[in-house]
Amino acid sequence: MTLESLQVWLLLVLGALLVWVGIEDARTREIANWKNAAIALLAPVWWWALGVTPWPGIAEQLLLAAVVFAVFCACFHMGWMGGGDVKLLAALALWLPAGVFLTMLIVMSLAGGVLTLAMLIEQRWRRCEGPLEIPYGVAIAFAALMSLREPILNQFA
Repeated sequence: MTLESLQVWLLLVLGALLVWVGIEDARTREIANWKNAAIALLAPVWWWALGVTPWPGIAEQLLLAAVVFAVFCACFHMGWMGGGDVKLLAALALWLPAGVFLTMLIVMSLAGGVLTLAMLIEQRWRRCEGPLEIPYGVAIAFAALMSLREPILNQFA
């Protein structure tokens, strides 16, 4: 297997995991720890397939993931986000360079806003009461898939 084909396979596996995470979160409002762990543990294989150097490449990815985890742990502490969402974002930070990750966060925020609005409308339409639980893993998975589309499509160009 060539490094290019390994890259394609890794992106496809990541994409499949993200779709699975989005579906699971929409149905159960939970993201299984093993899926987040699989995404995180595949990142070093991704780095190897890309030829990322330990310094500064891998160090930057590890630092980004640590900062993302810390920032979103604070969001979890405030009750703004679920623990599975925090772990998913940190795992994805291992895969995406900082600039791409920032773009992903913007897309995630917009998708999350649309999702929240749609769920609020549905809640009012059905006249349901109680707190609204947003499956934010759907927005995270969508944004990550949008971030990955370019490398996947460029492999076949």
